[in-house]
Amino acid sequence: MRRQWCLFAQWQVQAAMDSLSVRHIISATATHQGSPRRRDQASPIQRKGIHTQTGRLCFPVLSKKSDFQEKDTDTRLSQSKQRDRSSSSSSEIAMSSTAGQVIKCKAAVAWEAGKPLVIEEVEVAPPQANEVRVKILFTSLCHTDVYFWEAKGQTPLFPRIFGHEAGGIVESVGEGVTDLKLGDHVLPVFTGECKECRHCKSEESNMCDLLRINTDRGVMLNDGKTRFSINGKPIYHFVGTSTFSEYTVIHVGCLAKINPAAPLDKVCVLSCGISTGLGATLNVAKPKKGQSVAVFGLGAVGLAAAEGARIAGASRIIGVDLNPARFEEAKKFGVTEFVNPKDHDKPVQEVLAEMTDGGVDRAVECTGSIQAMISAFECVHDGWGVAVLVGVPSKDDAFKTHPMNLLNERTLKGTFFGNYKPRTDIPGVVEKYMNKELELEKFITHSVPFSEINKAFDLMLHGKSIRCIITMGA
Repeated sequence: MRRQWCLFAQWQVQAAMDSLSVRHIISATATHQGSPRRRDQASPIQRKGIHTQTGRLCFPVLSKKSDFQEKDTDTRLSQSKQRDRSSSSSSEIAMSSTAGQVIKCKAAVAWEAGKPLVIEEVEVAPPQANEVRVKILFTSLCHTDVYFWEAKGQTPLFPRIFGHEAGGIVESVGEGVTDLKLGDHVLPVFTGECKECRHCKSEESNMCDLLRINTDRGVMLNDGKTRFSINGKPIYHFVGTSTFSEYTVIHVGCLAKINPAAPLDKVCVLSCGISTGLGATLNVAKPKKGQSVAVFGLGAVGLAAAEGARIAGASRIIGVDLNPARFEEAKKFGVTEFVNPKDHDKPVQEVLAEMTDGGVDRAVECTGSIQAMISAFECVHDGWGVAVLVGVPSKDDAFKTHPMNLLNERTLKGTFFGNYKPRTDIPGVVEKYMNKELELEKFITHSVPFSEINKAFDLMLHGKSIRCIITMGA
């Protein structure tokens, strides 16, 4: 009888939605409370859904296939089908049955520096004022995660949940949140936009006074407490995002609401590194069509800077890197020439000046090496050359160059997150991808299920990946 009522209610919900011409409705058959299938046996897709009696997002959803669906149990769903389902079938949620409640879910916890992450069951508290709880569908590994996981050069804070490049869906919102609603597709960002401070109101800055990145803070701003715990023990946040968890709580100012049609397993990489490099070129260096651009460092950020130069129409894009193995891959991003400083017996800035009749028009440094920063500045042409520093140096480093390099009308700039305002600008970057102006697939070299997240760390540590997508719930 319960089964019949569920199917009838599902038909009623669907009919009502169809009559309102609402697209992208989440649908799934109702789960019997007595289902013998355990949570860890359910597929990633079967754990998503709407309860057919209430129209509410269920957690966890252990749905079975309808008796009327064509059976396809002989083969597993392909990765592309999983992406399509997660990006198009989860876009609108009428109500969350878990709102206001503690959610238990899986998270990859770093218990100590440099040790493999451990998949644990964590408790995720409801969002407080100006906070949002997000169901993470896809996340990716950035070198910043690895750097702080290794705890080299900064104050260690453990146990902690890392992760800051991701895509997900709003599960519930806290008091005062008006810009987002349940079911919205969002990209968490490690820095924020409160829209009230002088920086946010300025067209020239994206360095929000309230929500600027803070790598030392492991708690929420609202009450100074964590939203994660295991058996009552607090688990610390990372840069306000902590996306290596199936659910996370984030300040509303650190979430960019995006086009629900955008595939989250692609655009999630825009949460950090790719936008940083892209914006450094397009928003700060601003090369003109036909100009030359040198990019120092051909990791993910540097390749994104090269992609920006390609989009801008640069005639020559010169990649500078100590690892020649990166040169072939860089051609996909528009790099036309390559220079390895180790192949020359003179400073690389002199080599570049000779190659370009006095210096390149623009240079973008993406390594964090002080020597690379100096070389990037000194390799630009006098009179109009612009160098942009992106990489983060060690805390005791000092930049040194002769004042005449500035007096000869070379310009030195720095940038933070490519000068993008997270909430205002990142949705537009997503649209560049949707309009085929920006290519993201070539940045994604690997993918792993959440249960194998440590493989993503191994790939990055051995220099084998640009971006590795981690599928949550898998």
